[in-house]
This record gives sequence, structure tokens and C-alpha cells, in this order.
Amino acid sequence: MKHLEDRVALVTGATRGIGRGIAIGLAEAGATVYVTGRSLNNSSSDAVSGSLSETQSTIEEAGGVCIPVQVDHSDDEQVRLLFERIQDEQDGQLDLLVNNAYSGVEAIRNAFGQPFWDCEPNLWDASNNVGLRSHYVASVFAARMMTKRKSGLICTISSWGSMFHIFNTAYGVGKAACDRLAADMAVELKPHNVASVSIWPGIVGTELFSRFASEMNQTNATEPKNSLISDRYNWETPLLTGRVIAALACEPNLMLRTGRVQIVAELADKYGIVDENGDRPASLRSLRFVLPTALPILRNYSWLIPDIKMPWSLLLLSALSSPKI
Repeated sequence: MKHLEDRVALVTGATRGIGRGIAIGLAEAGATVYVTGRSLNNSSSDAVSGSLSETQSTIEEAGGVCIPVQVDHSDDEQVRLLFERIQDEQDGQLDLLVNNAYSGVEAIRNAFGQPFWDCEPNLWDASNNVGLRSHYVASVFAARMMTKRKSGLICTISSWGSMFHIFNTAYGVGKAACDRLAADMAVELKPHNVASVSIWPGIVGTELFSRFASEMNQTNATEPKNSLISDRYNWETPLLTGRVIAALACEPNLMLRTGRVQIVAELADKYGIVDENGDRPASLRSLRFVLPTALPILRNYSWLIPDIKMPWSLLLLSALSSPKI
């Protein structure tokens, strides 16, 4: 359904991965979607490279409207000019910003399994410059447009890594800060009828993460801490997050959700949305996800486990006692 017709959206970091999936999901719903990234055209032979042109082609082949803008989100001036362009081309209208740009995946992959003191300090910048600071900067410019119209939604892509250790210290601190950024922006935006939420996808089979899983499968996938990745248990596709955000943007009581963490799988269940492959993944805090995480032998029987959501306090205790990814 084209329930986002006449809406203008911006997805940062949409050359591949979750960003591309979100852009496709929003265009699928009828929105005019601006997408940003550093590569306009794919000039690499790398199988996991991506470009704005590829995202645009995919969206237009599906009948959507996509406007690619080459932007390096570590450069504030380029970001300012991006929003100035949207302001001019759309008469000041911006209905949805998805803060997704992230430059730390390769650094996380290279540092995997190492304690923070054995990593170079610039791992922090790789994780949190484009991926936290850049979200704040984009939100500043988006809020200036949205508050004037008394309408809008800012979604900040975060992770359950904000709650407990997944990859490394720099990653976890950055994701916790993303959640706090969304919550505190919500306080200041609420009087202007602009919503701000933090979005938690599950384990998403992006191009880079899939390659990461394949590498682990060839080396040490037998270790329990790595089996969630190597087994691809309960993975989501990038498109699921896009479809969920498209539905969220149309929710009539959206302001009731502002300032809170929104889990993709739970919203998909609420809205009756299925993934690209027809699956409906379990929530990160569902018994159907948590029990097989702790006891890998249960994975083949996860469909028998009731889809009961755990309180956040129990989820934290479970996370602290379960094998880490």
C-alpha cells in the first residue's frame, strides 16, 4: 500500500545493508526517498561494495522515487548542504529522517575478539564518528525543518548492543549513546509534535555481516559464542526494518512511542508485516529467541517455544549469563 505518498524521507548511509533495505521499504510505501552515501557509482569489484546508483536503480525498478545525494557524513558542511537542498527542492518538507550512516563495520570485523586495550584508539572514532556524532548533526538540521511544520519522525538505528556487550567496548558505548540521543531529542521535540525513536533491528543479514558470518563459519564457528552468527539463527533481511519504519511513520498515535526503543520484530508482529523471505523473526527479548540463544540445541525446535516477551530486567540478566556474539 502506498501509505507514504506525499511524504519526503531521508535515509543516511543507504548504499547497501540496512540503509538500502530501509530506503526500499519507504519507497515501496510511496515516499520520495533521499539517500546518502559516499559512493555514487560502484567502481569496486568487491562483492560487498555498494553505491547510490545501485540503490536508486533498485528503487526505481520497483516503481519508487529515489534521489541520491553523495555525502560524507563526517563532513558537517556536506550535511548542511544536503538539508539545504531538500529544503529548496521540497519546499521545506521533510517528514522522516532515518539516521543510519555507519562506518565502523570493517573496523569491528578487524578488531573482533580483541580486548579494547589491544586495539588502536581510533577504533572509537571508526565506531562513533559516523554512527553517533553524524546522527546528532543530521538530527539538528532535520529538526530545524520539522519543528517549523510541527510534524515529523526521526528514527535512529541502534542495537541491542546498547544493553550488553556484543562486539567491543567502543561499539556498545556508541549504541547506548544512540538510544540516549533518541530519548533526549524526544523530550525537546515533543512540544513541536516531532517524534524521535531508537530502532533496534535483530541480527540483520547485510552484505558485510553475511561475509563476516561466512568467515567465522570457516574458522571457529564451533565455539558457542560465535554460533549465533555462523548458524544465521533468526536473521532478518534489511527490508524488514524498512517496512516496519514505513508502517511506524503512519501510526496515528505516533507520539505515544516517542523517546522509546522500538524493536523491529515486535513492530512487525504488531503491524502484521512479514520479512522479504516470508518469515516473521522473533523479538530479541522473546523466549523464542533467548532460549535457543543460550541453548543452541533448542534452535531446531524454536517454533515450539511460546513467543512471550521478557521484561527488560530479565532480558539483561539473560544476556549477562548467555554466550556473547
